[in-house]
Order: sequence, then structure tokens, then C-alpha cells
Amino acid sequence: MIDLIKNLINNLSYVIIIAFIITNLPVFKRLTQKDEFRRLDLIVLSVTFAIFGIIGTYSGTDVFGAIANTRIIGIMTGGILYGPFVGIVSGIIAGLHRYFYDVGGITSIPCAISTVLAGFVSALIYKKCNKLEKWFYGLMGGIIVESIEMFLILLLSKPYTSALDIVKSIYFPMSFTNALGICMLIILIQKTFNEKDQIAAKQAQLALEIANKTLPYFRDINSDSIRKICAIIKDSTGAVAVSITDKNTILAHEGLESDHHISGEPIKTTVTRQVINDGSIRILHTSKEIECSSENCRLKSAIVVPLKEGDDIIGTLKLYYAKENGISYTNEKLAIGLSQIISTQLEISKVGKLKELATKSEIKALQAQINPHFLFNALNTIISFLRIDPNSARELIVNLSTYLRYNIEETSTFVDISKELLQVKAYVEIEKARFGDKLNVTYDIDEDIQLKIPSLIIQPLVENSIKHGILKGSGYGNVSIQVKRSKQDEVKIEIQDDGVGIPQEVIDSVYAGTLKENKIGISNVDSRLKYIYGTGLFIERLKIGTRISFVLQENNN
Repeated sequence: MIDLIKNLINNLSYVIIIAFIITNLPVFKRLTQKDEFRRLDLIVLSVTFAIFGIIGTYSGTDVFGAIANTRIIGIMTGGILYGPFVGIVSGIIAGLHRYFYDVGGITSIPCAISTVLAGFVSALIYKKCNKLEKWFYGLMGGIIVESIEMFLILLLSKPYTSALDIVKSIYFPMSFTNALGICMLIILIQKTFNEKDQIAAKQAQLALEIANKTLPYFRDINSDSIRKICAIIKDSTGAVAVSITDKNTILAHEGLESDHHISGEPIKTTVTRQVINDGSIRILHTSKEIECSSENCRLKSAIVVPLKEGDDIIGTLKLYYAKENGISYTNEKLAIGLSQIISTQLEISKVGKLKELATKSEIKALQAQINPHFLFNALNTIISFLRIDPNSARELIVNLSTYLRYNIEETSTFVDISKELLQVKAYVEIEKARFGDKLNVTYDIDEDIQLKIPSLIIQPLVENSIKHGILKGSGYGNVSIQVKRSKQDEVKIEIQDDGVGIPQEVIDSVYAGTLKENKIGISNVDSRLKYIYGTGLFIERLKIGTRISFVLQENNN
């Protein structure tokens, strides 16, 4: 048995070495780092992992007429990582090969059946386990499949005494080696997935840096500012040219071939119009696909992504490269992230110039709440969701637009409390997306309350609880928001957290009106409440956390 284990481990080392070489090939990385697999991709992956299974058969060791092998390692790894199609198809291919490899052999039929069964078991594991558990379930799945194979050998192989001798000799070595091999191969290939996550993170960071550089030019959109935005994107991404269009016209083109890709001219290419019509991304691998009118155009590949305002396509962003097939996974993810950022910034820019709102003292003070860190963190969260959960990314964009539009656009002295709460919920959903299970926010609101309140009066308090209460403490915590009718004509609004607790000196400074400018949110709310109603905030430092509340008269507005 010891010699058999040594042989199987030796065979396993060959499989791992081959897998290491294959997984580090650029062509394999491009294939496996896709967000969605085409049928051809799945067929290629199925054949690849079936070959691993076939190698396991050929490298097996003869034991009483049976073949002690590492066949199921490739089958189960492919199915667990890439889904039912890959697992089942590779299992069928390797199973048929096992049968015809030793037709008439004592274990040919049960081993062929168990190989196919391994594909189905891997498909089940793929559907039931999450990414972090795959190696463990692969380990357990390998033991289970080998146990089933031994049972089938005892059930179907004749004579029974020979089958029993085979099982006694190979059960433990094969179970141990195959389970270990599946575990190791899954971990090895998952490194490719981790590279994909690292690439996405780097592209998200780059996209935010570009957002930081371009943000000033979105405050006053014109042909010159769009041209500068294109230039910044070109210099930051490594593209040789960048264009931005609306639905009909090239708004700006910066970089190579600007002599015939001219700003202000109508859109001429079919691909750009297709992106505008259906909102899908187009990757152009050759100059022929770009459809440039100039025969000597040096733009050889491109990616065209839509720019959106809500559900409507308002234009495109186009990144060009100087060699054919020059669009990598990183280029694609960066272009998608940039399109989301530009779409959001274009939408924000439409609410008007900030200087026109600065004449209103309340809004001018509260504009400090729209800080770049919050905006860029929100955009970073949206970009990360684009890859793993596009629907959630879309909802976050809506929430961010709601939050920003309300903060910038709402200049009324008083607004319906329902509208104020919508803005609060939009802000909370963005923060919950960033911090996940670390942040829990609950609402207790009397829905029948009809009340007008000063705009931007609740959200700064909620933000204070999250930023200065929860995140400055353990990083985990709860915030509750209550809007309740305390008496017949009185409405009490209360925000409570179980965070680090507000220092007493901050409470004293708020009451005295001497709080520093970087605490303008809570100070501004208190000052405006005192100015309008005569009484401000009631701030309590609790045993765990902070409670801030104020009371309004329903018939006071």
C-alpha cells in the first residue's frame, strides 16, 4: 500500500506541475478571467479538464487488473470551479475514455460510471458552496466519489473475491490522493481568480484617480472641458486615443488620428450606434471592426462603452489602442468603471453650478457634507459591485444620484419629511454597501406623519453616528432612526447608535456654538433648529453610544 501511495502521489505531482504551467499561460488566464463564459469557452474548459482526467488514467498503476489512478482530480476541479457543463462534459469524456481504455477489464464499467458521476457531484458542489468553501467541498467530494467507486466495483465486478482484493488495496490510497489533489488543484487555479480581483481593485483605484483629476471639468460642461477629460483619460490609461460622444456627435477626440476623428462631426461608425441603441459594450479587435474611413488609420483596436443617465443612453466613451487584439481584461474593466463614473458625474453636473447655490447660506454650509472622500468611496463601491453584482451596482448609482441631487438641488427652506427620509435612506444604502454586515441601520417611522421640516436636517446626524460613532469605535455597530409622534401635535426625531460615544466636550461645544468647522454637520443642524424653532438638539452620551434627538411641532409649518 505504501508503494501505491508513493506512485499515486508521484502521478499527482505531474498533474499539479502541468496545471501550474497551464494556469500561468496568458491564453488560459484570458479565458478564465471572463465574467461570463460563452459556449465555446465552456467546451474548451471541458476538454482541458477531461485531458487531466485522461492523463490520470494513463499514469495509473495496475493493481490486480484494476488501475489505481488520479482521474477524478481534473473532472471534479473543473466542475467545482467552472460549473455543471464543464464538470459533466469532462466527466463523460474521461469516463468513455476509461471504458474504452480497458474494455472488458474487471473494473472498466464501474470506473467509467464513477468518473461520469464525479462530474455530476462537482456540478452539485458548484451550486451549493461559496468561493471560500470550494477547496473543502472538493476534498470531501473526492472522498465520497472514491467511496462510491469502490462500492460499484464490489457491486459490478466479477469475481467478487478479486473485486474485494482490489478495493482493499486501492481504497485508501486513491481516496487520500484524489481528495488531496482536488483540494490542491482548486487552490492553485483559484489564484488566477485572485489575480482577477487584484486587477479589478487596481483598475478601481485608477478609475478613482481619474475621477479626481476630471472632477473639476464636470462642473461646467462644454467642448473644452470634455476635451480635457478625454486627455486625462488617455494619459492615465495607456490608450492612444479617447473619444466621448453624445447620441449623434463626436463631442471630443484626443490622441492619435485626431485629423480625421474630428470633434463636432456626426457619428459615422455602425458599432457606436449599436452601443447607443442597445447599451451593450463592444470590443473591437481589428481596424476593420473599427470601420475608420481612413485606410491608413493607426487605431487598431478599441472598446466602446455606453454613457447613461438613469436608464437612458446619452452617449459613448471610446478607448483606442495601437495594436490589434489590444483589449485585455484590465482594459475592459477600467473602461466599464470609467463609463459609470462619467455617467454619474455628467448627471450630477446637470443640476446646476455650485456657485449658483452658494448664495443660500444653509446650503452653502451643508455643501461641506458632499466631500470628495464620500463621493470617491461610493464610486469605488459601485465599481467593485459592477463585476460581482451589476443589479446592486445599478441600485447604488440610483442611490448616489438621489443623495447628490438632493444635497445640491434642494434649496427650499422646508421639505416634506418623506422626501428628507428618502435622501437619508439613499445615503444609508451607500454606506451599507461599503461596510456590509459591519453596519446595521433600522427605521421606526410613523408613516402617517405629515410634516415639513428644514432640508438636510436628519442626514447629517445619521452621518455623524456612522462616521464618528460606529467607524471610530469597533467598526461594527447599529444605528436606529426614529420618527414618532410623541404627543398629539409633536413629532420626535431621534438618531441613536451603539458606537464609541460622543465626547462631552463636543456636546458642550455644540450647545455653546463653538464647534470646529470640521464638525459643521451637527453644529449646523443645531444652529438652524435654534434659529427656526428656538430649541436645538438634545444630545445624550449613553453608556454605549450616543442619542441625538429634537422635537418639532406638526402645526408649526
